Amino acid sequence: MKKPEVSYVRNGDVSLAYQVVGSGSHDLLLVSGFVSNLEYAWEYPSLSRFLSGLAEMSRLILTDRRGSGLSDRFREAPPQETMLRDLEMVLDEVGSAKATLFGLWDGCETSILFAATHPERVSSLILFTASAAQKPAEDYPWAWSDEYWEEWLASIRDGWGTRAWVVKNARWMGPGMLDSPDELERWIAYTRLAASPSSAEAVMRNSSDTDIRGILPFVRTPTLVLHRVGDRIEPIEAGRYVAARMPDARLVELPGDDGIPWIGDTAAVLHEIRTFLGERVQHPSSDRRLATILFTDIVGSTQRAAMLGDAGWGELLGEHHRRVREELERFEGVEIDTAGDGFLVTFDGPARAVRCARAIGERVRDLGIEIRAGVHVGEIEHVAKDIRGIAVHIGARVASLAGPGEILVSSTVRDLVAGSGLTFEDAGEHELKGVPDRWHLYRVVS
Repeated sequence: MKKPEVSYVRNGDVSLAYQVVGSGSHDLLLVSGFVSNLEYAWEYPSLSRFLSGLAEMSRLILTDRRGSGLSDRFREAPPQETMLRDLEMVLDEVGSAKATLFGLWDGCETSILFAATHPERVSSLILFTASAAQKPAEDYPWAWSDEYWEEWLASIRDGWGTRAWVVKNARWMGPGMLDSPDELERWIAYTRLAASPSSAEAVMRNSSDTDIRGILPFVRTPTLVLHRVGDRIEPIEAGRYVAARMPDARLVELPGDDGIPWIGDTAAVLHEIRTFLGERVQHPSSDRRLATILFTDIVGSTQRAAMLGDAGWGELLGEHHRRVREELERFEGVEIDTAGDGFLVTFDGPARAVRCARAIGERVRDLGIEIRAGVHVGEIEHVAKDIRGIAVHIGARVASLAGPGEILVSSTVRDLVAGSGLTFEDAGEHELKGVPDRWHLYRVVS
């Protein structure tokens, strides 16, 4: 297949490289993680054949994520919500209203989050070598420990791109390539051209802190989870975990131990994808989606209103509302409701919500006002101009526990903002009135 032209689209001041190949009626966006290079991919024979196979069954959309390949590089990896916006920009640029997302490696996390946040843009999901978390938990014991992660990150910093490092790690990333000197040489070149040592370390450090276990039940998009049973990048238990917790996911366990889809039995991978894309699937309603919920209110508003009187309080409240709405516009928040002195707002990403809450607190402080805020990520349902769902109640309860000037967040928020530069301190476990279980909360540190 002829190598497609490389084009660019900008998200803010960052240029994102993309290609479109094939003319199928179904759009397929490959979200390949940070190991990618659009230019070299078509000179890498086994990868080129794999991409050609995908293009035969779809209009294939390829992109190098920011920090990788032909897209603009960085030293500090951005949070997931920025990566979601990048995907949205690429889809808009190529005129794709709805596509299947094919997540590969760390691209699985991004694909899952995009499907949860923008269900109207995703017809189905394909995940290869998926995982839900990178640190061990009670229900996820096979993930790497903190100590192991630090050793791995140090090895990337000191060895990424060197022949010795790539050969050593090929033994578990794609052991099949060790039987083919040419395949190994191609993989060495591909990793070098995909990312610099600093970019690779930054991406992997972000990934090590990301945990999407709590998001999986909200993804109702039809999903195919492909995992090789001997995979050494992510154990088969990770694929089983992801598939078991997504409402409309099917797991296909493939033979082999290569964590790279174009090495080993590639024909089986393409066959499963072709079969899945050919199925008639029932698309879920897009009224339900993942969202970040922010609640704010003024601390001591009743006493302040009594002191100022109706006219004075009305004037102060009007100025408070004006400043809050300016910050909502700046951080792209959607105002859902204003009840007295409080706001209910939704965002596409948790980092923007936290930063917005912090900015609001700073903007109104010279009015003699302190606010409290709570941030939570969960599934909501749009009903006319309102929203509903248990996530709304959780967000309200989290905000009610915050003190003057405090922003409290749920553990889900903390797990999704790796790379944002936000820091938190433990605020302990709490019972939230009317909400089952105990909830671990975190306080945003200025």
